[in-house]
Amino acid sequence: MWVTADDIRTWLSAEDLVADSIKVIRNHETQESKGFAFVEAPTPDEMQAIIKRFDRAPLEDRLLRANPAQPTKPKSGPAGPPPERVQRRDVKARRAKPSKDAPPKSAFAAELAKAL
Repeated sequence: MWVTADDIRTWLSAEDLVADSIKVIRNHETQESKGFAFVEAPTPDEMQAIIKRFDRAPLEDRLLRANPAQPTKPKSGPAGPPPERVQRRDVKARRAKPSKDAPPKSAFAAELAKAL
């Protein structure tokens, strides 16, 4: 949880490995690390070397996991594939403001208009 991008960069450098970018994922509200990071390498071979070196490497009382990022899976219900999406346009209905000269539509509206 305490690891920073600079820490990861230092570890890679100590192993003669290179990363194009390192992003430690943090909680938006607390800014604490969520316990994982994304590392981009300049080549697939460099990425494989990083994974090979750091997958299952000990860090304090835990083992690191290093694996290729997977594309985000679409959310689906428990019964199978996601339902078809129907394109729609979100249109807000606007009510026309009644003119001040228009007669009220109910007795209650008439009494309210008198009070205002």
